[in-house]
Amino acid sequence: MTQAVVVVLALVAALCAAIGIVVRQLSTRHVPADEGMSASMFTSLLRNRIWWAGTGAAVLGYVFQALALSFGSLLLVQPLLVSCLLFALPISARIVGERVTRAEWGWALLLTAGLAVFVLVGKPREGHVDPTVLSWILVAAVCIPLIVGCIAGAARSLGDRRAVLLAVAVGVMFGMIALFTKLSARSFQTGGLAALLSNPAPYLLILVSVVATVLQQSAFHAGSLQTSVPTMLVLEPIAAVLLGILVLGEELTVHGPAILALPVAVAAMLAGTVALARDSAALDEKLAHEYAESEVAQ
Repeated sequence: MTQAVVVVLALVAALCAAIGIVVRQLSTRHVPADEGMSASMFTSLLRNRIWWAGTGAAVLGYVFQALALSFGSLLLVQPLLVSCLLFALPISARIVGERVTRAEWGWALLLTAGLAVFVLVGKPREGHVDPTVLSWILVAAVCIPLIVGCIAGAARSLGDRRAVLLAVAVGVMFGMIALFTKLSARSFQTGGLAALLSNPAPYLLILVSVVATVLQQSAFHAGSLQTSVPTMLVLEPIAAVLLGILVLGEELTVHGPAILALPVAVAAMLAGTVALARDSAALDEKLAHEYAESEVAQ
């Protein structure tokens, strides 16, 4: 499959993810504050049709992400997923009846340019799909204490501090989910169902996905979206790219003077992601407030 098709699949995944983010965060606004990070919060969401709609969009986005990762590298697919902000911002603006500002379009252009340069100049190349035991130990030694530490800290915190700590854990876990998805897809491609079921990756994928979903909803509920959403969206591709390099041996194939453009492209991507995530989250907060008022009025 050509790189262009992989890019299209990743962009469709980003569109679905954007819809999922906008819709699912709405569903947390009716949950009482004292139910954050609790089983009652999740059971309440299970009874909410809006949450199911958002989850359906997110699942569809994950399907397209898995297809993209089946044929493309983590270094290519995961950075492209931050383009969900290019879709989430106008969606939220349209719903609340506001216009996207010139500054926001400027950040969107910067993010798009950074992504384009990263893909065209960096030319991400796939590695192997047979991680060594040492690489797994390295992942466990770094990721597990970080995630557990963030969850423990969030349990003792409130407000934006809790939201940020949970967002860090979620961003790292989403990077791990991308890795497990890549390994599961390739295992199925090469050996069919038998190979997939004998691989630990799909089981880890299910476990981490469930925990990450609960923590993400808790982060949305805990504090301002302008703190949690940018943190998640920046950390997810960073974690996935690092895992792709360390575990799968993926690499960029840029050579010569063009290598100087990569740091600029990465900086542009990070700046655009943070700015757009904050603006998008601000709109979502307004949308959630209007939704909550309409619920009370009914």
